[in-house]
Amino acid sequence: MTFTPPKHIVSAATIVLNDNGEILLLYGPRRGWEMLGGQVEEGESLTAAAIRETKEETGIDVEIIKFCGIYQNVERSICNTLFLAKPVGGLPTTSPESLDVRYFTVEEALSMVEHNNFRERIVHCLDETTHPFFVEL
Repeated sequence: MTFTPPKHIVSAATIVLNDNGEILLLYGPRRGWEMLGGQVEEGESLTAAAIRETKEETGIDVEIIKFCGIYQNVERSICNTLFLAKPVGGLPTTSPESLDVRYFTVEEALSMVEHNNFRERIVHCLDETTHPFFVEL
């Protein structure tokens, strides 16, 4: 009997709100305007991954404020965790993963994010009455 390691993907995403209530978004080469986040590395905590991915993609250092919830895509074996965060340092900087990095009002951000599932996740994170949420796809 051979052991086959699991092929699950776990990601950590942040909704970063500044003191003006604006959301930090990045403009990526594949998906346009989107929230920040990426895959959790082996041996890394969810919050550490969320902080690292935000810094790598945007140049912004963040502090995690709270855990918002989880989206699970059962068919594709993907588990996306979402956190609310606030900026604590750094300057908006582009990277190979981001062609542009900017803060937007919530209204502007929701109108600019093209992917419905990303918009839905932002709305869920901003609505504290839904926390913690679990959405199974």
